[in-house]
Amino acid sequence: MSAPGSVDSNLVLFSRGVIAILQSWPALRIAVNQGWGGPDSTHKQTLLASEVVDAFEASSHASRPDLDDVEELLHQAIVEEFECEIEDGSVEKVARDIAGVWRAISEGAGEGEVRRLEQVATTAQDVRLQVKEEVLESDSESDEDDESAGMDVDAEVPFLVPSRTKSSPEVDQDGFTVVKPRGKR
Repeated sequence: MSAPGSVDSNLVLFSRGVIAILQSWPALRIAVNQGWGGPDSTHKQTLLASEVVDAFEASSHASRPDLDDVEELLHQAIVEEFECEIEDGSVEKVARDIAGVWRAISEGAGEGEVRRLEQVATTAQDVRLQVKEEVLESDSESDEDDESAGMDVDAEVPFLVPSRTKSSPEVDQDGFTVVKPRGKR
């Protein structure tokens, strides 16, 4: 068993690794930069790192969270906190990277790995990401959106019904204006 100081330093090292992995994850960077989590997007990213670290800290080496648990934690946080669905396979890669950092630290080779990840995260911050946003509609919104989906706003609107020309009012022999019926009721 290791001394309490080394456990804390390993946990700090693991925390640094998780933060670096999350900062270099393109999908999460886009969600944070675009504010998909609202004004607290950056804080939500930090909370996600904290949740991942807590999951590993609460477990022993023998019962550490498996890859599926980490994937589920990441996926759930992205969906609930940033309201987006990531289907590019990056959730699985990030979960593998986090598990790899945990394993490297457990084997005593974590310092170099964490430094490498922090360098990748620093470099990733300088890279501009392009966003292709696909909005999924709910049933209640789709009726309204379907009507305007194909409309070109800048195009001239065609006249579908000829405009009515107002005729001059008809006056009878007593000088009263005749009111005509408007149509079917």
